[in-house]
Amino acid sequence: MNIILLGPPGAGKGTQAAHICEKFNIPQISTGDMLRAAVNAGSPIGLEAKKTIDAGNLVSDELIISLVKERIHLPDCHNGYLLDGFPRTINQANALKLEGIKINYCVEVKVPDDDIVERMSGRRVHLSSGRTYHIKFNPPQEPNKDDITGGELIQRVDDNEEIVRGRLKIYHKQTEPLVKYYRTDADNPETGTKFIAINGVGTLEEVKDRISTALVS
Repeated sequence: MNIILLGPPGAGKGTQAAHICEKFNIPQISTGDMLRAAVNAGSPIGLEAKKTIDAGNLVSDELIISLVKERIHLPDCHNGYLLDGFPRTINQANALKLEGIKINYCVEVKVPDDDIVERMSGRRVHLSSGRTYHIKFNPPQEPNKDDITGGELIQRVDDNEEIVRGRLKIYHKQTEPLVKYYRTDADNPETGTKFIAINGVGTLEEVKDRISTALVS
């Protein structure tokens, strides 16, 4: 079961990815984690990546694909894997296909922009403990105060509505075309990729159940 998980920032992909990996006993493969591991290990790919990063350049799609190919042949990928944060573009998706890297399911978690903004802009954090609240869905007992210490709660810069909408705009422009790509790909019997659109609005358990049902049906 080789899976790609798509969806806008704030759609809850991280939580759902962890659930999928636990349920189906597959690893979550992050390109960022792979890059760091390769650099730390001093492998040929890692040394090449370090040279690129140190020069202030973006790591090429070809290098990332090489890392993915290397990673998916490790024993823990025997039952499959979930690609985290890759592919992000049509070029990267095509590169996967050209390298013969099989994707069984593309799962899109769909959440309207206004819901995402409400979720993220309403978050408040107690910095010293990491405890999080939401002004609507999980409010503190006293406004802007941590329930345990009474310390101040803050809104992280990344949760500012303007910044959230900016990130969503980038997603729609750069990554959302992958939804159309994999929808079209699903119509091709040779690829065998199945496209699944999941309603991401609801409780975590409701969304988990929708994804689990879709993947085993």
